[in-house]
Amino acid sequence: MRVGAKTGKPWRRGRPVPREPSQDQAEMTRSVRRADLKAVGRVRRELRELLRQRCGADTAHVAELLITELVTNALVHTEGGAEVSARLKDARLRVEVRDAAARRPRPFVPSADDGTHGRGLVLVEALADSWGVDPLALGPGKVVWFELEDAG
Repeated sequence: MRVGAKTGKPWRRGRPVPREPSQDQAEMTRSVRRADLKAVGRVRRELRELLRQRCGADTAHVAELLITELVTNALVHTEGGAEVSARLKDARLRVEVRDAAARRPRPFVPSADDGTHGRGLVLVEALADSWGVDPLALGPGKVVWFELEDAG
């Protein structure tokens, strides 16, 4: 192993070796293009990898379900893409999905003949320890977020 002259980071075979984030903090970010519903699975897998060996299986399953709902909502109900971030710090997971649509989502309980459509935010409301919608400080858009406690 050698060390890069400019960065001081360990190198192997000419490439930087990624450092493992500390156990008390880990994060991921991803941009998702407009209408790229295949990206929902990729985001879900990235979150699973982030949480692997950092939290219990039940918490990880809930987090995967909720991030799937928020990213899908952003891609289906807005005209643009989304920015997804997840941070696990001090046993608290916070997931944020930013999009450029100013319209605020509202949970509603669909009728029995609606199939599975419309249940996403109801699930977020029921399973997250806290959640909300905040307007972006600059420009149009919003951040829909949720938090899970005791995720570490």
